[in-house]
Amino acid sequence: MAKFSRNSFFSTDIAIDLGTSHTLVYVRGRGVVINEPSVVAINDKTNQVVAIGQAAKTMLGKTPAHIRTVRPLSHGVISDFEVTEELLTYFINKAQGGRARLFGPRIVIGVPTGVTNVQSRAVRDAAKNAGAREAIIIEEPVAGAIGAKLPVSEAVGTMVLDIGGGTTDIAVIALGGTVAAKSSQVAGDRFNENIIDFVRNEFKLGIGERTAEEVKIAIGAVMPLSESLSRSVRGRDFAMGLPREIVLTDAHIRDAITPSLDALMDAMKEVIEATPPELLSDVLERGVTVFGGGALLRGLPHVLAKMLGVPIKVAPDPLTTVVRGAGIVTENPSPYVDFFIDEEDILSEA
Repeated sequence: MAKFSRNSFFSTDIAIDLGTSHTLVYVRGRGVVINEPSVVAINDKTNQVVAIGQAAKTMLGKTPAHIRTVRPLSHGVISDFEVTEELLTYFINKAQGGRARLFGPRIVIGVPTGVTNVQSRAVRDAAKNAGAREAIIIEEPVAGAIGAKLPVSEAVGTMVLDIGGGTTDIAVIALGGTVAAKSSQVAGDRFNENIIDFVRNEFKLGIGERTAEEVKIAIGAVMPLSESLSRSVRGRDFAMGLPREIVLTDAHIRDAITPSLDALMDAMKEVIEATPPELLSDVLERGVTVFGGGALLRGLPHVLAKMLGVPIKVAPDPLTTVVRGAGIVTENPSPYVDFFIDEEDILSEA
């Protein structure tokens, strides 16, 4: 087992929640300092990066032909290695205030559960090429459980649900290890696609991903609300080819995402079925903790509790739960070393 001394982690150590839709950065001693979209804009004529993060996201769907906006991560794993390096370099430099450092930071990075060795190595290599002197990889549901202050190292079954942008991770954790887990591609991006398809089929109107996400955040709900929510949406009429405006309600969004929610329920049931009975009794007593952006969908805890028959609670500040957990690891890694992926590559000086 790797041995760490607390002094081996310096004040510039960083934790990163490298997500498909957003990247969050935690700096040891300062907390969460960055929350920006995982988007890069590239000029194909010069092969130069035009913008990264929030600035790049504002360009989505609005760029000329020679400028493309890229999401270098797909379903939580790297799909474009070079662009991911650019993304990480930008966030690492920004987190350190843009100042040159003699030694790069040590970085703890969260990845979806069940990633392959090749995928985890790609994340580690991208971080090192971006300036990290060492990269520690930890599964996102574990990091989220740590961030939610759950007893991950005790002989108690802890179940978590991390609904991110590209993936949803479900895990049962006990005694410093993952007992049962599953990663599903039914997540925030899939919900956006559901909304786009629904508007196209029901209203013959074309809208973009950015509009779908804004609608989901503004009026998305998975159960009927006491007061209906609505929002106007503009898009291109497929029949006329001209701009048109419609009004969507929370009922429309609920109809759109219901099939994906059913698939998510099935994935959770698979994990529950694979959980040993003794740990399952803990889950029934203690419930499931939900975090990630999807945890903010209105009515989700109530629907999950009704369908699964277990208590559901949303972690405080669910958007930052994973990166805060990874940040706790930077503060004192020793208790969590059993959770590290591919430990032989992350040995540290005593």
